[in-house]
Amino acid sequence: MRVKPMIACVGLLAGAVVAVASSTAQAATTRYEAESSPAVCSGSIDSDWTGYTGSGFCNGANSTGGYAQFTVTAAAAGTATLGVRFANGTTTARPADLVVNGSTVQSPSFEGTGAWSTWVTKTISVPVTAGTNTIRFNPTTSGGLPNLDHLDVETSGGQQPQPPGGLVGWAAQAGGTTGGAGGTTVTVSTFADFRTQAQSAGAKTILVNGMLSGTGTVEVSANKTIRGVGASSGISGTTLNIEDMSPANVIIQNLNIRGKVGGDAIQIESATHIWIDHNTMSSTIADDPDHYDGMLDITHGADYITVSWNVIRDHWKTSLVGHSDGNAGEDRGHLRVTYHHNRFDRTFERSPRVRFGETVHVFNNYYTNVRNNADSYAIASVMDAGLLVEGNVFENVQQACWSASGYADSDPGRLVARDNSLTDSGPCEVNGTVAPIPYSYTAESSATVKSSVTAGAGAGKL
Repeated sequence: MRVKPMIACVGLLAGAVVAVASSTAQAATTRYEAESSPAVCSGSIDSDWTGYTGSGFCNGANSTGGYAQFTVTAAAAGTATLGVRFANGTTTARPADLVVNGSTVQSPSFEGTGAWSTWVTKTISVPVTAGTNTIRFNPTTSGGLPNLDHLDVETSGGQQPQPPGGLVGWAAQAGGTTGGAGGTTVTVSTFADFRTQAQSAGAKTILVNGMLSGTGTVEVSANKTIRGVGASSGISGTTLNIEDMSPANVIIQNLNIRGKVGGDAIQIESATHIWIDHNTMSSTIADDPDHYDGMLDITHGADYITVSWNVIRDHWKTSLVGHSDGNAGEDRGHLRVTYHHNRFDRTFERSPRVRFGETVHVFNNYYTNVRNNADSYAIASVMDAGLLVEGNVFENVQQACWSASGYADSDPGRLVARDNSLTDSGPCEVNGTVAPIPYSYTAESSATVKSSVTAGAGAGKL
């Protein structure tokens, strides 16, 4: 791991370190312990493994009947984010059907955690109704469920403002990005059908119905819109690859996307005009940062890309822009990317890390809990990249931005910062000047970003 140098050139705008005012539009998170009524555990409430919260955990019966059920309350109908804390000391994943109010909404798999005393959190988005909801995990194999510690449920705190619509940023330039507009619309409910449609020729809107799990790589062809149905549809186990197309003209929207073990979840190479919007992307934080690769990597001269209104959680190497220090010939003058109104939570590096691209525009994003160790950071500008970082909120972030110091073995980049809010966070290092943004946009004040991103980002919020 790199030891950070003493920072000789750290710049903060006057008044940039501020406390964020509270707002009724912020999400509310409630913890439901597995051992506390009205939760139901089909097996036993145990306390023989360390690390749990509360007074114990649910050790379900090792059978397909070994369910666990939580009863949760939502102030309003919409989407809830579940943080399921579990331990699985075996090497075999334990899949389950997730049943909300009697209907199966998806089928998460609980991977091995290395030991029964090693607890991790899986993040899942589900639809809820106003009032009381039942959240039930039904194991689908004879091994039963993992040990379940608790459920953290984040729901909207009342009527929320709707996010602004429409495409903003680099993907709207040089002809824009329209995806499958004007083509046929198809609905897919199996992974095999999804792969066939995504790889087919011609303009097409592909509606993904349910959580579809597969392996390998899906080569997304040009002129496609891939959009989830409702709040709980998505793709896992595969790489969505958008490569060697100018323009690609691809939109990926309203999906729950899981990180891919050993690879990128979304990989963009040598492709232009792509919009990644209103998705919820997550993996499981593992001890090895290389267990997963990137969540959303943009490399090899890719260009005209907007990443907006996404939630990205529990991932190490989040979003790399420019794959290596030695690729200036291909990358310089390209890698123009806009990141706006995204929530980055427990993304321990690369949110984003940029080489050569200019101007990469990072505005009105909400960063939380980026503090795994002394090397954690949110944003890095290296290898003479040019970044404009404005109107973002950083809470509990080890280092908001690197630029003048470089990062790891990469040379310094340039970074201009405006109106960023930092609470319990390391500074946003600035350096030099960057080219002006050529498109029209309106940046919110950092004082309102937390509430608007919390209310509007992620799958199910369109």
